[in-house]
Amino acid sequence: MFFEKTAIIGVGLIGAAVALAMKKNGIAKRICGFGRNETNLKNACARGIIDDYALNLKDLTDGADLVIFAAPVGAFTAIAAGIAPYLKAGAIVSDVGSVKGALVYEMESAMPEGAAFVGAHPIAGNDKSGIDAADPDIFKGAKCVITPTPRTDKTACQTITSMWERFGCKIETLSPERHDEILSCVSHLPHIAAYALVNAVQEINPDFFPYSGPGFMDTTRIAMSSAEIWRDICILNKDNILNHLNAYKRELELITTYINDLNWTALTKEFEKSGEVRKKLKGRRRN
Repeated sequence: MFFEKTAIIGVGLIGAAVALAMKKNGIAKRICGFGRNETNLKNACARGIIDDYALNLKDLTDGADLVIFAAPVGAFTAIAAGIAPYLKAGAIVSDVGSVKGALVYEMESAMPEGAAFVGAHPIAGNDKSGIDAADPDIFKGAKCVITPTPRTDKTACQTITSMWERFGCKIETLSPERHDEILSCVSHLPHIAAYALVNAVQEINPDFFPYSGPGFMDTTRIAMSSAEIWRDICILNKDNILNHLNAYKRELELITTYINDLNWTALTKEFEKSGEVRKKLKGRRRN
């Protein structure tokens, strides 16, 4: 597996990490970047993360064997329409987005004849953003979900799967719909909860923040994640997120009731139940 030219749309934390991982594993001869900030692209070139960059989609995708979408998911369909006229036959388009669902089918429909889209989501990252935090080893031991549909080209799917395996990922295959249901619960909901918790303390009294201990800091670490990215995730996975937010609110209301009713036995059992479940997750990769 070797790509003569790879185009990466969105050279931020994950886009840059993909570029570095491709270079480290020797599977890309030339990597061309694209983004909204030319200064960032110049810095990425200077650091050797990408080899060059383009300021228009035609130059970016001209001759590209592989195109990776690492931009906010809300921009995917517009960019896909923009690159479609320039994709060569045999080109593979993939992504690293946290939302799949209908987006995968839209991306497939945007591909010209001879090009293939394969949805992928490496479950890796941190609260930082930008190329300064990019690490080629960020994917080692992480789960990467591949989301094929009945229309997905099998050869292209195997190529993308093999690439993520070379990066050290553990591969899972899910339908786009199942991916969004699961990730809404274990990724999207926690991010929203972290945003809400920080804003709640800010509203109660911002003077309380200096007294924060490791518990508060660990719980809210992901509230530093990109607001634009998480806004788009909420837009595209709205139904699942609302469903899981309602489940979360029911749990908060149950705890509120136990405290209000002085039902300390029930409250203790509720906390113990959560603790037992969480203990079983210890040792898993932290992302």
